[in-house]
Amino acid sequence: MSGIITGPYFIEYFGAPSAIEIGTMVAVLEIGAFITSLASGRVGDILGRRKTLFIGAIVFTLGGTVQTFSVGFWTMVVGRFVSGCGVGLLSSIVPIYQSEISPPSHRGALACVEFTGNIIGYAVSVWTDYFCSYIESHLSWRLPLLVQCIIGFILAAGTLLIPESPRWLVDTGRDAEGLRVIASLHGDGADTDAVEEEFREIKDRVVWEREYGEGRGYGTMWRKYKRRVLLAMSSQAFAQLNGINVISYYAPRVFEQAGWTGRAALLMTGLNSLFYVASTVPPWYLVDQWGRRPILLSGAAVMALSLFATGYFMWEAKAWTPNAVVVSVVVFNAAFGYSWGPVPWLYPPEIMPLTFRAKGVSLSTATNWAFNWLVGELTPVLQEWIEYRLYWMHGMFCCLSFLLVYFMYPETKGIALEDMDALFNEDSSAGYDESALPLRLSGETTHSHPTSERPLRTSIEEYGTRDTLHRAHSHGAHSYHSVWADGNDDIDENEREREEVRGGDDSDGGDESRRRLLDERRRG
Repeated sequence: MSGIITGPYFIEYFGAPSAIEIGTMVAVLEIGAFITSLASGRVGDILGRRKTLFIGAIVFTLGGTVQTFSVGFWTMVVGRFVSGCGVGLLSSIVPIYQSEISPPSHRGALACVEFTGNIIGYAVSVWTDYFCSYIESHLSWRLPLLVQCIIGFILAAGTLLIPESPRWLVDTGRDAEGLRVIASLHGDGADTDAVEEEFREIKDRVVWEREYGEGRGYGTMWRKYKRRVLLAMSSQAFAQLNGINVISYYAPRVFEQAGWTGRAALLMTGLNSLFYVASTVPPWYLVDQWGRRPILLSGAAVMALSLFATGYFMWEAKAWTPNAVVVSVVVFNAAFGYSWGPVPWLYPPEIMPLTFRAKGVSLSTATNWAFNWLVGELTPVLQEWIEYRLYWMHGMFCCLSFLLVYFMYPETKGIALEDMDALFNEDSSAGYDESALPLRLSGETTHSHPTSERPLRTSIEEYGTRDTLHRAHSHGAHSYHSVWADGNDDIDENEREREEVRGGDDSDGGDESRRRLLDERRRG
């Protein structure tokens, strides 16, 4: 929308919409996304990650179709709202899915690669707007809206080719399918012991939650993991309050405000998008080396300086202001692209436990869309009311985010998802106790367990058979669907459940042994 809202044919067709109407057309997408992102936690747990992604892509495509053939203001608003509903599902489930299929040593890098894909999509939309601006008809704004429908259709088709999350499969009792997917993700030549170990860790966590957990509702999540939920929500809130959508949604208006006019403003937006894409590449290599905290801290500092500079340049209003604003905006986008762009999508699914991951991420994503809507709705109005001071305001939010990360965010680099309970100690006055972490944190395929978990099983036969594992390897990545069709026939569900309750030990000494191990882990 950033490029078409300034086009002459768009303005003519919609009757020179006011700043409030422009803000509504842009920001109503966030309302739809907010609603479905709240629902996505339950939907993702019931239907699975894969089906939820498919539904989100279809809904997004339908909304884009309504926008493309819009006949007036309210038709456009409805289309944007429907697209937002699809985006809400996608933006919640994609980070969950990505985190659940990634090894801990590469989880951050893969999340950043996914974010790069998002920004490539943004850049394509900006350049599509620019080239379509040369069309002397209403196709100049309808064609860019049609492109998003094509992308949505491709995404929907792609979801039919990917496997389901192995953690969701195990959590819903479909152990054989989960085991096969794990084997396929490791590759045909994977170490069988590594596959067994990862499966046992996931299963052991699921069993522990069922035996000792207090439920799976939002109330239980808030009571047990309040700090994690607040951290997840705050990361997404500041991703918006730090000012990115002032630039990405309204970049042409920002450049027009700085002195660029007409198609030149669109061109500057396009050039800015190229730097934006390039800035998302370094985190592929840095996020799992530096860690999440250094990247967020450095990004917040550079973004704050850039926003303060942007406001100052506009306040001066000199002949050099247009060029200076372009430089400061490019620096801001680059800083966001390597820091507060990807990491807030990576952090929430990392820190939430499996049984509450979808619900916790849905709340954090809903927070993103709530503040996304707020910024999108108010920006065109504030650009007229407070002018250059708007950028100083968002610069202050960058400073606040720096302080929040510095004092409150624990580092999650290289820690297995099943080890996050060891990182967060809710009873600790500091909020977490790094001394409780296992000695082995990163770079390995197998992971140690959270402090709250029992010892690992000693044999894969408790959950499945060697034959299951070998057939999983033989199918590999060649055909997920033919493997899944076999079902769970080779697993004795009743025997497994009995073993889960006994914890592999028929005597009371088993429970006592687990308690001693738990105490030792907490003492570090």
